[in-house]
Amino acid sequence: MRTHAQAVIIGGGLIGCSILYHLAKLGWTDVVLLERDELTSGSTWHAAANIHGLHDSTNISLLQHYTMSLYKELEVETAQGCGIFQPGSLYLAQTEAREHQLRLQEAKARRYNMNFYEIQRDEAERLHPLVDFDGIRCIMYEPEGGNVDPSGVTMAYAAGARQRGAEIHRFTPVIGTEAQPDGSWIVRTTKGDIRTQWVVNAAGLWGREVAAMAGLELPLIPTEHQYFVTETIPEIAALDRRLPSVADRDGEYYLRQEGLGLLIGAYERNMKFWAEGGTPQNFGHELFPDDLERIEENMMRAIDRVPAVGTAGIKRVINGPMIWSPDSAVLFGPVPELNNYFCCNGIIPGFSQSGGMGKLAAEWMIEGEPSLDMFGWDVARFGHWASKAFTKARVQDQYSHRFKIHFPNEERSAGRPARVRPAYEKQKAMGALFGLNFGWEHPLWFARGEEPREESIGFTRQNWWGPVGREARMLREHAGIIDISNFAKYSVAGEGAGAWLDAIFANRMPTEVGRSCLTPLIGKRGGIAGDFTVTKLGEGDFMIFGSGIAERFHQRFFKAVPLPENTMFKSLTESMCAFNVAGPKSRELLSRLTNEDLSNVAFPFMRSRRMVVAGIDVVALRVSFTGDLGWELYCYATKQEELYDALLNAGNELGAGPVGSRALMSLRIEKGYGSWSREYSPEYWPQESGLDRLIKLEKGEFLNKDAYLKVASEAPRQKLAIVSIDAVDADATGGEPIFLPDGTPIGQVSSGAYGYSVDMSLALCYIKAGTAKPGDKVSVAILGRPHEATILERPPFDADGLRLRA
Repeated sequence: MRTHAQAVIIGGGLIGCSILYHLAKLGWTDVVLLERDELTSGSTWHAAANIHGLHDSTNISLLQHYTMSLYKELEVETAQGCGIFQPGSLYLAQTEAREHQLRLQEAKARRYNMNFYEIQRDEAERLHPLVDFDGIRCIMYEPEGGNVDPSGVTMAYAAGARQRGAEIHRFTPVIGTEAQPDGSWIVRTTKGDIRTQWVVNAAGLWGREVAAMAGLELPLIPTEHQYFVTETIPEIAALDRRLPSVADRDGEYYLRQEGLGLLIGAYERNMKFWAEGGTPQNFGHELFPDDLERIEENMMRAIDRVPAVGTAGIKRVINGPMIWSPDSAVLFGPVPELNNYFCCNGIIPGFSQSGGMGKLAAEWMIEGEPSLDMFGWDVARFGHWASKAFTKARVQDQYSHRFKIHFPNEERSAGRPARVRPAYEKQKAMGALFGLNFGWEHPLWFARGEEPREESIGFTRQNWWGPVGREARMLREHAGIIDISNFAKYSVAGEGAGAWLDAIFANRMPTEVGRSCLTPLIGKRGGIAGDFTVTKLGEGDFMIFGSGIAERFHQRFFKAVPLPENTMFKSLTESMCAFNVAGPKSRELLSRLTNEDLSNVAFPFMRSRRMVVAGIDVVALRVSFTGDLGWELYCYATKQEELYDALLNAGNELGAGPVGSRALMSLRIEKGYGSWSREYSPEYWPQESGLDRLIKLEKGEFLNKDAYLKVASEAPRQKLAIVSIDAVDADATGGEPIFLPDGTPIGQVSSGAYGYSVDMSLALCYIKAGTAKPGDKVSVAILGRPHEATILERPPFDADGLRLRA
């Protein structure tokens, strides 16, 4: 066994072997995989191993299609069979909402030239004569859908890795992982130690235990999961072809052919946890006792849809463990608090995603960043607040509603509240309906009078559409008070504070006290890794403001540049809260609470100062994400409720009141403002998002400047634009594809909302360069159906910024 390696992968299941293969394929051949038992032990060997391409997330669809194509290449490359069956998959919609979901996925497939399209009932009956299609509103067909052999695929990855020089050691338990001062690791095993540059935790059911060796607690918990295989069904035996699989998610089961029978699996409401306190070390290829009563309701729905299931005997039952994260997505990427420790844990649809996941992991370790923005999978999306109780509650909800549609703007209540701020109870009493943001409860909107106290969910405009409009118009006409405590807040202080900030960010940092700037953070591939506001409050005293959901994500970048001596960097996100007071009467409102001169001359746009508001010390910035006249006020959390009361009382006389984040989304889109993880992403170059104007190359070196220089001279591949859409009962929310009138795909929506103060349905979107210009008509696939839209020359609200600077 090697004593040194570029990477050591812990776990010989499907994902560990895929990462090993892709590391070797990208050129790292000095890599080792350690497996405590046989390859495929744990969850891999008993998986149903279905494969499908389409997903609600565009990037996940792309990597799933990569995975499906890779399996055939693996067979040729390694001569190891993957047991590939691709008779196709039928997707059924029983409800209007499911039809909307499938039609949107079909529109995305057209954009990316993926094979997924609607078929009529007679064609579906020809493809699968055992299915009763009564009550089905819409049928989509994916010709490449099917399943693979779990062991075959895993062994093919292993064979491909070995062919490139990688080592695999079975029956080699890892007993310790120890971080070294130089950033490397020593991985201790029962057969010797390996010093390695990277540790990869792909330990599946044992992901928690392996993480604990490094002092890390991952939000994961296992459950039982069952499927069964029927005896031979005569109608199948009589066919000369394989039947397509059936995705009847409204029925809450999955079904495909297995041998001459059918395999039926379910995610039952009466789910069952397993090994909550830790996965047994001696577990490997064992199964749990059958417990089909738990999935009886799901089975009966499957029998109603495919009557042959009800007359067939059961050949075998598989009841095995799966391990879940709180949102059922993988915990993926380098752990921000550790050096060179990579996680890939909690994978559910592994056989649809294994290839893409392995490829992105290899890119991240070797090249510094994956080629697709996978923030929705990033391990950094959870923090210390994702406790065992939170994880258990969320996993229970995710498992038991596995096939439930995740609607736009839907907020599920399981496990909440996890974190609240001092004003939470007051906001709740005021009628606030809350969302979850990096563990924090934050107001989405405030119900007044007879307005609903619970929000409905769906693809069309919901019961909160009117109240949110009321808040948006109130702010534009008078003023609004928005809780923006979710923003990430940092202090940088000391002799080297200015120099350190200049070494991190691409814009020139403010040198004059009271000045602020907007600045991009550049990623390893030259894209937008973040957007921030930086203000100088005093000599050697700065504050940074950024995206709250990305605080842990951004730790990786802040750590990349060592702090100078006598300089301190500190997160203030938990200790400070904030409000944005915005609208044409915001100056009048604040003037009632402070003796400071707030005139445009004394307190211009993009300036800041420490001041007293209602007797409370605050940091005030003349800026507003609404695009309107406004100030952001930052105070210690202990003073949040007191400041809120004062602002609300002063605003009441001026027709102002509380405003939630849903209205803020509408207001910032009216102004054309981009947002992190939507318009700003490592996938987009600065010249594509319009942030290149904030990059000052002449200032000297800054983080990843060399990466930016490689793309800076390239023509934009796509450009950020704003469109108005002829929409009646539904607005774009993000991800909807955009086409020319002739059907040519040219882009997709990044954010969408109704603009209440301009009376337009609006969307920010990326349009392929050279395909359309302002004034042109395009088509946006809202609900999967074409809606005519017009590319606007300028944002419809205050394009010249006169209100901001008034």
